[in-house]
Amino acid sequence: MKFMGANELRESFISFFESKEHLRMESFPLVPKNDNSLLLINAGMAPLKPYFTGIQKPPKTRVTTCQKCIRTGDIENVGKTSRHGTFFEMLGNFSFGDYFKNEIIPWSWEYVTEVLKLPKDKLYVTIYLEDDEAYEIWTTKTDIDPNRIFRLGKDDNFWEVGTVGPCGPCTEIHFDRGVDVAPVTNVDDFVAASDADRIVEFWNLVFIQFDKQEDGSYAPLKNKNIDTGMGLERIATIMQGVDNIFEIDTVKNILNKVSSLSGVEYGKDANSDVSLRIVTDHVKAVTMLISDGVQPSNEGRGYVLRRLLRRAARHGRLLGIKGLFLKDVVDAVVENYGGNYPVLVENKDYITKIITLEEERFNETIDGGMNILNGYIKELEEAKSTVLSGEKAFKLYDTYGFPLELTEEILEEKGMTVDHEEFKKEMEAQRERARSARGETSYMGADENPINKVKADVETEFTGYTSTEGVGKVVVLATDEAFVDELTEGNKGYILTDKTPFYAEMGGQIGDTGMITAANGTAYVYNTKKNVGGKTVHYVEVKTGSIKNGEEVTLTVDKVRRSSVCKNHTATHMLQAALKEVVGSHVHQAGSFVDNERLRFDFTHFQAMTAEEIQKVEDLVNDKIMEVATVETKLMTIEEAKESGATALFDEKYGDKVRVVAAGEFSKELCGGTHVSNVGEIGLFKIVSETGVAAGIRRIEALTGRAAIKYMEEKQRLLKEACAALKCTEKDVLKKISTQSSELKEKDKEIAELKSKLTSGALDDILNSAREINGVKAIAYGLEGVDGNALRDLADKIRSKMNSGVVVLVSKLGDKVNLVTMATKDVLDKGIHCGKIIKEVATVVGGGGGGRPDMAQAGGKKPENIPQSIEVAFQTIENLVK
Repeated sequence: MKFMGANELRESFISFFESKEHLRMESFPLVPKNDNSLLLINAGMAPLKPYFTGIQKPPKTRVTTCQKCIRTGDIENVGKTSRHGTFFEMLGNFSFGDYFKNEIIPWSWEYVTEVLKLPKDKLYVTIYLEDDEAYEIWTTKTDIDPNRIFRLGKDDNFWEVGTVGPCGPCTEIHFDRGVDVAPVTNVDDFVAASDADRIVEFWNLVFIQFDKQEDGSYAPLKNKNIDTGMGLERIATIMQGVDNIFEIDTVKNILNKVSSLSGVEYGKDANSDVSLRIVTDHVKAVTMLISDGVQPSNEGRGYVLRRLLRRAARHGRLLGIKGLFLKDVVDAVVENYGGNYPVLVENKDYITKIITLEEERFNETIDGGMNILNGYIKELEEAKSTVLSGEKAFKLYDTYGFPLELTEEILEEKGMTVDHEEFKKEMEAQRERARSARGETSYMGADENPINKVKADVETEFTGYTSTEGVGKVVVLATDEAFVDELTEGNKGYILTDKTPFYAEMGGQIGDTGMITAANGTAYVYNTKKNVGGKTVHYVEVKTGSIKNGEEVTLTVDKVRRSSVCKNHTATHMLQAALKEVVGSHVHQAGSFVDNERLRFDFTHFQAMTAEEIQKVEDLVNDKIMEVATVETKLMTIEEAKESGATALFDEKYGDKVRVVAAGEFSKELCGGTHVSNVGEIGLFKIVSETGVAAGIRRIEALTGRAAIKYMEEKQRLLKEACAALKCTEKDVLKKISTQSSELKEKDKEIAELKSKLTSGALDDILNSAREINGVKAIAYGLEGVDGNALRDLADKIRSKMNSGVVVLVSKLGDKVNLVTMATKDVLDKGIHCGKIIKEVATVVGGGGGGRPDMAQAGGKKPENIPQSIEVAFQTIENLVK
């Protein structure tokens, strides 16, 4: 058995199965496509589910991959155990109705004993209790010692998900890490050695041969499938003679970088080792997530990313690292994984920028979280309690990104704890909200709508690049409940045809609308989309007569609407090119939406664009439109497309042939959408907004053609109306507004001065209204027409003149109420707390608020209750004074 690096192992596995006529497929992105059942890809077979279910035709019946995966269910164990990690790679080979047990069992033995050269006296195999077929193949087609084969039950060697669907037995290959130990000879000893982590499973071969029925029975599948999974990190620990996934070469190199940055040596302290491993694992995971297009946010995938990133930053602090450091760890990730995932190298600057922005935000947030936690601690001390509610701990965790373990550490110093049960309930409620957001789906990610169960052999030829009208044959009709043979007048449903000019929503472009006409009926197509298997589906409402399965129909796209969509789509390409030229080459598409009314383009940029930059981009696009260049489309290989300089989405997976759309020499992109034939057709391009939508992501919305002209005409109309109202010409409108603004400011100043004089005049009356309450001088007074700022200034003056005491002022301003409370420092020790006073007073006037012990403000909606609020103020002060 020789040492093999992780990168060498990956290539070894893929090459072996290529020699067995498997198609090598690159890893799919971590973000699932058309699969609401998964937040992130968490298993090697997950992106291949449409091939297993038969709703999509695989590129070949034999496939091999090394799939990037993310699992966060055991995030609390990461760094504490030898095998938990959030990001991992899963080696796999798959058969879609091709070969079965007779082939994969001998191949697997060949790979582990002849390629990896693992000692046969260190290997064991488990099979399902009832799988005599697998046992016979193992014992007749390999030279494994039959005494090293153990039969296990359903919990160990049978794979099924949910209550129904494809499933089957599996066989696993195990390695004995024990040194100078006798081989195990019975199943009980085998299980005990596995539980003790002496014997480790490293390759699982799943035989998908049954379809579990609702009555619990297992019906044989017509087409049997193979799904195997070997964790790259786990086999690397075996091949490198280490016991921990953090000690394999690629991961250890990253950990060494963290150790160097922190000055903390690995292996010297258990707590420091945990932090070193967490930073290593989490930065690797967030680098991969960002490289596949995930952005930090407070929900879904973005929340997973943000949580991992903040945990890494937090443990960096625990290691004593000062300032921003995560970007330096990214360098080590790219160095060790960039060879297999070149997207990391291509987008390294972008990845590090996003991570740095998020780390900066967290550094600010964690300080804010400390202030909030200190407030909670003070409340507990005042209440003589030692348990922080789970709700508050979760709020710190969820809203402020404050790790639970940090909250616990700080509370422990004060002899306090967290209500863990309540925290768990809050966490579970949050997970339930996340699950609900993904939607209810059945096994393999296909929801129950029949349209998502259309078989892979149903294909639709798209003819819409060259025409908006065509003839096709109806091949599938369905409602929400079932496949049908006919849709009649008034029915809503779905139609699939063998040919269609209708573009299905994809790549940010909205689906076409139009009409389908049959011999005895017409149907309005109100949307066109792809189902989970990638089939083009017409969403229809039958207007007259009926549409029957198998009949020939005429399909007519709404040409005017399509034309507007095309203008906006081509303009989106030109916008991206212009942004790269004006703003910088770091610009990447982060999302887009194109319909017949406008275009929306999200892109990576780390600050708001200036007005000058926006104008430059708009002018550049319009200049290029006026060059009236031809828009050309060509089919190329992905390598040819990249060599030609075409822009691709870095989180997208492309097929062997790609469609390259070139708008003259200005823009060249990989795109499957529909476009104008000449950029001059766009007419006019107008940016209407530029905003931020997430950290490092900006959004531009723009109009083209007739919509842009209407927008400009509306602006012109508004300008004329403004001129009429201001009684000036268009060229004098800014001067007129400036003059009136100056006049208004002067009047506001005069009004403020008059109000100040009026309130100052009432100063003596207010001071004379003071009461003595248990040795504390107290004022509670009602006023009219005093705004919040003036009321606060007045309260400050009164507090200064009182020398000692508390003042509560309540003012009616229109139908609103302003309140302010201030106290001198000396009365705080006597029990006065302005925040508590104002809370009670505000309640009376239909408001709420709070604040510090020495000052608080609030508002209300019931000015008629001001007299009662004054009495409540005095009563509250009396209750507080000790």
